[in-house]
Amino acid sequence: MRYMDDPVRLRSSGRLTEALEALVASGGELSTYDSALRGEIEFALGRFQDAALSYFSVVSSEPDNAKAHYNLALCLQKAGRWDTAAEVFQLVLQLDSECSEARVGLGLCLLNLNRTEEALGHFTQASDGEEGGPPLFGVAVALQLLNRFEEAKEVYEQLLASDSNSEEVLSNLIAMGIDANDLEEIRRHSQRLLDKQPRSLPALQGLATVALEESETDDAASYCDRILEVAPDCLEAWHNFRIAMERQPLESSLPQRSTPAIAVLSGRKQ
Repeated sequence: MRYMDDPVRLRSSGRLTEALEALVASGGELSTYDSALRGEIEFALGRFQDAALSYFSVVSSEPDNAKAHYNLALCLQKAGRWDTAAEVFQLVLQLDSECSEARVGLGLCLLNLNRTEEALGHFTQASDGEEGGPPLFGVAVALQLLNRFEEAKEVYEQLLASDSNSEEVLSNLIAMGIDANDLEEIRRHSQRLLDKQPRSLPALQGLATVALEESETDDAASYCDRILEVAPDCLEAWHNFRIAMERQPLESSLPQRSTPAIAVLSGRKQ
């Protein structure tokens, strides 16, 4: 096996573009090792389609190489080729049925293909015995998408027990509260997230939603104003800000905005 010192050295020092150029400039047909190295560098550079082609060369030479198939599946997933990525993840599991990462990857692909029940099955299998992490988070997301809110809430609370500051979990709980029209849950989780992340859009949007529903116009305008500071182009926040201002009494002393902005929590976390 030929080890190409320059690309490896450049890659190790973080000079990825130069490493790729050195690898390509070597000329001739790349070995399996070189193709894997090229795929790794291309992936790190965000060139997922190119990386997939490099890893395809590897699996063509080594069809039983589960790691190479897994890397290929990741590239396809990052490129948004959910169908093909799912097929490759399934192949990884045929080669290594204990690969939890591949099962989670397959679940994510299935979610994006709207095959939520199947995704839930894979997440559940991958999370067996786990107290947290991506598999259990996948279980919660799948349950949420299936509108099984009480079950999803239990899993999210389990995740918060191991990571009380998880912005992803709290954001999804806020979104789920909006789907369930549960203002108390929206307020509770939004405030908890805001205490941790004072500029969190999901938290501010959740609190603005509650304030508007409860006719707390001063608070609604204030939250929308804060949303606009974070996301000045958010049209929904600007719309809600105007609604809150229109509901204010004429003698209201709230400051007026001259620049539009908007943000509103519109649903599930993507």
